[in-house]
Amino acid sequence: MRQTVWIGAVLAASTFFASWVPVQAETLSGALARAYRNNHNLNVARAQLRATDENVPQAKSALRPFISGTGTTSATRSRSTRGDNLPTVKSRSDSMGVGITINQTLFDGFQTPNNIRAAEAQVKAAQKNLANTEQNTLLDATSAYMNVLRDRQIADLRRQNLSFLQEQVRAARARFDVGEGTRTDVAQAESEQALSTALLNSALAQVATSEATYFQIIGDAPKDLAPGRQPKGIIPGSITSALSISQKEHPAILATIYAVDAAAFQVKSAEGTLLPNLSVSGTVQNEYGLTDTDPNTLPGVDVNTQNDLAARVGATLTIPIYEGGLRSSQIRQAKEVLGQRQIEVDSMRDQVRAAVATAWAELQAARANVSGYSAQVAAARLALNGVIEERNVGQRTTLDVLNAQADVISAQILLVGSQRDEVVAGYALSSAVGRLSASQLGLSVAVYEPKEHYNAVKDKWYGLRTPDGR
Repeated sequence: MRQTVWIGAVLAASTFFASWVPVQAETLSGALARAYRNNHNLNVARAQLRATDENVPQAKSALRPFISGTGTTSATRSRSTRGDNLPTVKSRSDSMGVGITINQTLFDGFQTPNNIRAAEAQVKAAQKNLANTEQNTLLDATSAYMNVLRDRQIADLRRQNLSFLQEQVRAARARFDVGEGTRTDVAQAESEQALSTALLNSALAQVATSEATYFQIIGDAPKDLAPGRQPKGIIPGSITSALSISQKEHPAILATIYAVDAAAFQVKSAEGTLLPNLSVSGTVQNEYGLTDTDPNTLPGVDVNTQNDLAARVGATLTIPIYEGGLRSSQIRQAKEVLGQRQIEVDSMRDQVRAAVATAWAELQAARANVSGYSAQVAAARLALNGVIEERNVGQRTTLDVLNAQADVISAQILLVGSQRDEVVAGYALSSAVGRLSASQLGLSVAVYEPKEHYNAVKDKWYGLRTPDGR
């Protein structure tokens, strides 16, 4: 009874996420399309890239005019008390002014042009990092899809095995009742039945876990999943070709190369702080003032008013001489960062090369395993049928039948696992060479174009709303 309750509980858990699903992902391509749209990590990376795009107009702003308006107002009240019976003198003055100031940098030691180029290189690096995140997301979605498919098939095999063993227990008891079998045969069959029940419980728990991971990555719960297939047209034909393509096309490598470019421009920008800086500024100020030396007189008497309109234009040339070693330290630091970025390129190339070699070996092994395990399943089934026939005529025991059935189940589980590994390894190899993307897979989804946002904001001079209206 406890075993039955546990199986029911696991089945309920495995179908929990299905109640959340309005639309069914029936194929691997459909699941990948959903992951491309719904995956939170991928959407976070897209938002991060859009934020990085804003570095370009921020860098450009340094050579654009800065305009500000000013407004001033003041009021003064005074009273002077004098001796010798002289009268007390009271006075008041009020003033109000408005103005506008414009500041324009003409030359900053080439810092701004280099900062713009560095920001543009950072955007390109971020775009490649987004492409790499897309690859990782699609590979994770493939693994989640195939894991659910594999674990469900294993659970079905375990369930079929339990049904077979239940029949063997019934047959063993029937033979024991008519004196054709022994109590040992019944005990052996019951032992295998109990073990099969426990294994089915574990298989169902694994199904629930895989479905939860599927929901997390893809955004929908799985229902009836079609068998997965390897990607077509993007898997290289040889390990040499795969290595060559990966070194040229993998977005992770390209991202580190653009990071080197950004660091190089940042070195030049830091060196520009040692050069002169030239800026001009202009101010227009209009000020109205009122002075009353004796407020006790009639209104308008002894009241002086004035209106001052002034304009000023000036230029400032700043030549750095010595700043305590700060600028020199910053330049040395920028050069060390550049050296770090260059080393990261070589490190990333090695990582990609190792990933390609690993994925290629796993794909070849999975293909060989599928062929080998398929032959094993066919042979094990043939052997099981023969053992059953021999058992029926008294040449084999119940234990022989149970062992033959165990061989069949083991072979079938190994075959299911190798079929999953073959598909995942194919997508892993595509990711390792840098070709696992929505466009190259031909997914039925609107492909996100990062350049659209970049082109919309790179030359913006004003505006608080984002291109999507926020």
